Amino acid sequence: MGNEQIPQTAPTATTPHRSRSQQTAPPGAAQWLADRISAAGELLTGRPVSLYAASVLRIGYGLLYLVFLLREFPHRDEIWGPGSPWTPSLARQLFDQTGWHSILTLSDSRAYFELCYVMALVTSALFTLGWRTRVMSIFFAVVVTSFHARAIFMTDGGDNLLLLMAVYLVLTACGRRWSLDARRDRLKTARAGNSPQPVRSYSAQQLRDARITLTTVVHNCGMFVIAAQVCFLYGSAGLYKVQGASWGSGTALHYVLNLELFRPWPALSHLVDEHTILIAIAGYMTVLLQVAFPFVLFGRLKYPVLAMLLGMHIGIAVLLGLPLFSGAMIIADAVFLPDRFYTFLAHLSRRAAQRTGMWPAPERATGSGSVPSQGRPGVLSSTHRANPAVAVQKDTTSAAGLASDQS
Repeated sequence: MGNEQIPQTAPTATTPHRSRSQQTAPPGAAQWLADRISAAGELLTGRPVSLYAASVLRIGYGLLYLVFLLREFPHRDEIWGPGSPWTPSLARQLFDQTGWHSILTLSDSRAYFELCYVMALVTSALFTLGWRTRVMSIFFAVVVTSFHARAIFMTDGGDNLLLLMAVYLVLTACGRRWSLDARRDRLKTARAGNSPQPVRSYSAQQLRDARITLTTVVHNCGMFVIAAQVCFLYGSAGLYKVQGASWGSGTALHYVLNLELFRPWPALSHLVDEHTILIAIAGYMTVLLQVAFPFVLFGRLKYPVLAMLLGMHIGIAVLLGLPLFSGAMIIADAVFLPDRFYTFLAHLSRRAAQRTGMWPAPERATGSGSVPSQGRPGVLSSTHRANPAVAVQKDTTSAAGLASDQS
């Protein structure tokens, strides 16, 4: 037993092949990276994301700028017109240095300015409603850029973000939901019904698929840029506040509430300023929310953070008198809410409207609440005996309706 030797196993033909396969197998990290790249490519080209959020941005910014133009209608000549202290000639001199352009400086005529103002109002309204959104988004970006460049020194910070969002929305498919374009497409599909689709050639089908893929990629990239812009805005604002001594000591909001420029209601500002502890807590929470905002977007924690940011922006609009800035920020935060959130809100509002009678309730099938009288097996009821033709017609109609429901 002790002198016995263990026999050596002879190498087989499959042993070198198995070792080569083990050597060529990708490691775990490389496989994980390949899967992530494939998932990112599918997310980028598979389908357009956040269509409801893009529609909310369109409605929000279009309506916000429309209200802004209507509010400044009595002062339009002093801000953007030929009678402004910042004259069109001074604006053109600044454009030569900065590279800005504006349609308002193409002529010094008052009639031309009034026409541009009316067109800006119409463009904002049509963009909000989503009529020919692809073209209107370009016109809306031109309008916002022109008015911003014409009076670049008469701003409060809100129109800067609105300008960026107007340019970004050109890239998105912001008219796919809650728009006149979406309604027109639904009606067109309903009218088409089951009519056969036109047969396209192979090249035409390839061009159509390429156009759909390109539109999807551009839309998804535009939504990603909008989200990244908001994250950069919050993060940079929070980091700048961290460097300030007044924010670290909790007295920053106290000084802000005592600035004459940002006191639309002095009595309200003085009342809020009396609660020093709450003012200090609000200052610290503001810095914490802005710094932590980019890091909480991938979990459920983002919902309470967005709710607190909403309260912060409402406070800025009321206490500091910056409604345009607060409105632009509130609308920008909507990009981080998923589509299921907006569909749930739409369903909830529709049910509430049905309960109050503002929305018509869906019609129920006739006869679902009672059972008609029937005769004995093999014998027609009194109604059927009175008019057999009507009975046959009703049975045929019921069968056709049931078949259509099941289909």
